[in-house]
Amino acid sequence: MDHKNDNETPSARNGSALSKIIHVDMDAFYAAIEQRDNPELKGRPVIVGGNPKGRGVVATCSYEARKFGIHSAMSSAQALRKCPHAIFIHPRKEVYAAVSIQIFSICQKFSSCIEPLSLDEAFLDVSEDILNLGSATRTAERLLEEIHKHTGLTASAGVSFNKFLAKVASEIHKPAGITVIRPEEAPAFLESLPVRKFFGVGKTTEKKMHKHGLFTGADIKAMGEEKLKALFGKAGKDFYTFAMGRDERPVMAQRIRKSMGREVTLESDIRDTDTMLAILKTLARDVEACLLRKKYAGHTLTLKVKYDNFCSITRSATFVRPLWRAEDIMENIPELLARTEAGKKAVRLLGLSISQFPETETEQTKGQMLLPFIFHKTTDCTPNKG
Repeated sequence: MDHKNDNETPSARNGSALSKIIHVDMDAFYAAIEQRDNPELKGRPVIVGGNPKGRGVVATCSYEARKFGIHSAMSSAQALRKCPHAIFIHPRKEVYAAVSIQIFSICQKFSSCIEPLSLDEAFLDVSEDILNLGSATRTAERLLEEIHKHTGLTASAGVSFNKFLAKVASEIHKPAGITVIRPEEAPAFLESLPVRKFFGVGKTTEKKMHKHGLFTGADIKAMGEEKLKALFGKAGKDFYTFAMGRDERPVMAQRIRKSMGREVTLESDIRDTDTMLAILKTLARDVEACLLRKKYAGHTLTLKVKYDNFCSITRSATFVRPLWRAEDIMENIPELLARTEAGKKAVRLLGLSISQFPETETEQTKGQMLLPFIFHKTTDCTPNKG
């Protein structure tokens, strides 16, 4: 794993020996933009997120703040306790979206096949060396140079022969680093890789793996596919496939938006269901506006509730005719809310979303086919990732 020329490196895209994948990931994206735009913030612990005196949550934070154990999705109040001198900044989503567009425009100079994952990260298939740079490694170096030159921001990159390895590699030498994993290096790398680094492994799955003696990729390989499937279902097959260095997922140049929705973290926990319904009515109107703007309608309505113990649940219903009007959404919300413990338990967050969009124009209530999903990853109408 280094920066040597890799123009002779074989790959395995769909069985081909030509695939070269770059995963590019901006470094502390939101916080880096704030430090760029306000030089007084450079070198200081910056947290982009909600008010620490309210119900705010950390969207992202600078590397100076991460030294204190702060991370995204942590409550802002907890972040403040960990770092009392941290500087909190409310997100400027329109600015981040504009910079994201600029970054993806730069990426397009290096590849005709780009799969955006969020505002600040993407896969590039650089199997075709369109700039004649000689290697995927050099392409990644030039890409990061161009991003820094035109935005003043740094990014990290992983280079390998499939998406899984490229994604894992991009996290190794952050910030502003490049890690290359060649086919001959992959087996040893994967055998020593902690299970938490495998795609689909969260805290709960990690604990379950540890319980069964699985700590590294070598342990996953040794257990075998069938035993893994017995323990983890379909995911077990994926764990084994990745541990063997295989990932046949192609870089997808277009991604379809799966859902649209809105959610809100409440200023204080509530138990009154009438108040919850009033809040959800406001969210339904926002979703209707979003759907109208995009000319979408969907068959599945999902309610999200997060209780005061931070446990989140969802309740969904699917309909023959697609939904888009706020009144139609709200007609079905009381039943979904009744299927939760809201009221019996205090609630700190409410959200709703519409999904399962029709695939053809004739199915669409608003008469337009689904548009390509370009920059958004969350179910919100606006970008929401740090």
